[in-house]
Amino acid sequence: MPAADCRIRPGSDGERALQERMGTTARAEKFYDEQVLDRLNTRMRDFVARQEMCFLATSDRHGECDSTFRAGPPGFLQVLDDRTLVYPEYRGNGVLASLGNIEENPQVGLLMIDFLKDRIGLHVNGRARIVSDEEMRRARPELPVDPVPGRRAQLWVAITVEEAYIHCAKHIPHLQKASAEQRQGQAWGTDGSKRKGGDFFGAAADAPDRPPHQPRRRERDVVSWTQAGEPTRAAVWQRSVQRLLAAVAWRAPNAEEGGEGSFRGWFC
Repeated sequence: MPAADCRIRPGSDGERALQERMGTTARAEKFYDEQVLDRLNTRMRDFVARQEMCFLATSDRHGECDSTFRAGPPGFLQVLDDRTLVYPEYRGNGVLASLGNIEENPQVGLLMIDFLKDRIGLHVNGRARIVSDEEMRRARPELPVDPVPGRRAQLWVAITVEEAYIHCAKHIPHLQKASAEQRQGQAWGTDGSKRKGGDFFGAAADAPDRPPHQPRRRERDVVSWTQAGEPTRAAVWQRSVQRLLAAVAWRAPNAEEGGEGSFRGWFC
């Protein structure tokens, strides 16, 4: 059987079942065949390099989700090779919700949207690893050091790409960037409540009426990724490993060996 015939199809069992119920299977198959890659091609890499923001989706070991926003100067998202991109984690509110989720469940989704010029989006799904700034710079000394104190990386997130595909322009609004005077300077790294937006939604006034925080009760407690034994990890990794092996078989004729500083072997 040719290697290309062994590739694992993108998409979850749920989306495929729903496609069948809604009669969209043929359209979905066409999209999978023509638009979903297992790597970042040249145009995708160029697109990533000029982005100033992205949206990040994570979930914990129970599948409870979180979505958040990441931003920085153009190039804060760094493409190391066609299967690896990294971004810095700057000083935040100290909750570390996304990083905590990654500690339990390495699967992440990134969405980059260009609202200003191309009015198009790029999805990148893959597996993430948290890396210290020291480790990252030892492996990649060419990475720039940001001169803005509050915008210096405390950690990095390295993502091994499993899926990369377009988000169509149909409903993306065309926006204009505000001038520096209108933006009034960005408060990178500040702990000042007012400069961070203060109590914009009035949550502080409502907080006393909220019941006290209690430990979450679950019917079945699932250990974290870092604590999981081999059976648990095997179940979580099964699909990713299948995809990886199929991708390797598919790419083998054109594969290039990673150099000494390559990140390709981090997640194997």
